[in-house]
Amino acid sequence: MRMGLSNARATALLNQEFRTGPVYLALYTSNPTGADTGTEVSGGGYMRQQITFSAPALDGGKEAIKNDAVIQFPVATADWGTVTHVGIRTADTGGTLIAFAALTNPRTILAGDRFVIDLNNGIVRMS
Repeated sequence: MRMGLSNARATALLNQEFRTGPVYLALYTSNPTGADTGTEVSGGGYMRQQITFSAPALDGGKEAIKNDAVIQFPVATADWGTVTHVGIRTADTGGTLIAFAALTNPRTILAGDRFVIDLNNGIVRMS
């Protein structure tokens, strides 16, 4: 048997995990996996960026939150490699991986490039 969460419970979990304290977006050049074993970008001016979310709302029939501001990483001062995944973490360094996803369009970041996530394009959806 496979059970789904009620909208009320999904909303409560999204608020608790992503909206009660600061969370940070991390970039990866490999899948971080549920075990947090991926390769995070490092060096070349890279640093995680704080991400804030809108209140949960139905999106495609599921409760979801979306980034409520544009997220701009620093301009790369060296090549970062091909960013294939993103993760949301509890701290700007170290911390715990809360969620992760593969990018639909991986992007190679070279020196002088900037990785940006537009408004409402960072979505966490309860499935």
